[in-house]
Amino acid sequence: MRDQIAKKGIEAFLPTIARWSRWKDRKKKIDWPLFPGYCFARFDPNQRLPILSCAGVVSIVSFNAEIAPIPEHEIEGIRRLVESDLQYDPCPLIHEGMMVEVTGGPLKGVIGRLVRKGAHARLVLAVDLIGQAVSVEVDAADVKAY
Repeated sequence: MRDQIAKKGIEAFLPTIARWSRWKDRKKKIDWPLFPGYCFARFDPNQRLPILSCAGVVSIVSFNAEIAPIPEHEIEGIRRLVESDLQYDPCPLIHEGMMVEVTGGPLKGVIGRLVRKGAHARLVLAVDLIGQAVSVEVDAADVKAY
């Protein structure tokens, strides 16, 4: 998709992350999209047809039927990160106060409210009817928005 967009003279950015892929006879490091299903492009909003006609493009990010431009500082931050030597991993965008589900470990499937996010996430598990709760710390990589 990125190559098709670029061939039309449109600036395209597809951030990737290296992942090991395994076959029966070998392993190989392959670049995978950092945000599967998304490729960023800089184009005139009135000229969307060249983008939409690329194979693999389903739609353009929009809000209330209007193209929603991604802020330049967000794209630039991602660009600088992927061009650096720093280690990075995709993670769900979750905020303190959100309901989350634990996706791994002994609490897999448990739902709670995220009260602190960092290397470890602190969740509150509540029994609302009796007005009681307990908090627990889990690996932040093991929670997703509920």
